[in-house]
Amino acid sequence: QVQLVESGGGLVQPGGSLRLSCAASGSDFRFYVVKWYRQAPGKPRELVGIIYVDNSTNYIESVKGRFTISRDNTKNTVYLQMSSLKPEDTAVYYCYTRSSWGQGAQVTVSS
Repeated sequence: QVQLVESGGGLVQPGGSLRLSCAASGSDFRFYVVKWYRQAPGKPRELVGIIYVDNSTNYIESVKGRFTISRDNTKNTVYLQMSSLKPEDTAVYYCYTRSSWGQGAQVTVSS
């Protein structure tokens, strides 16, 4: 089973930026499709975006133009760069691939 370790969450003011990292185990990471989800208090977990093997990406409408997913296959790591953050982006963010979840990273957007 793939092990995923997230890092990079924290508290940021509205309009600020954060980058989350998701480091994966496994020797065939370059073949993983990786998804980022988030879950706000009292709400269901929602898909934020996906990065495919060819580095193409898709995002939900509410984060398009603000969030960017990228990957570094040499480091077995996927990144979620978040900019122009809004209070409604406050959530625990999770990466997911091959039936495995990261432990979650808290992102709080507040002044």
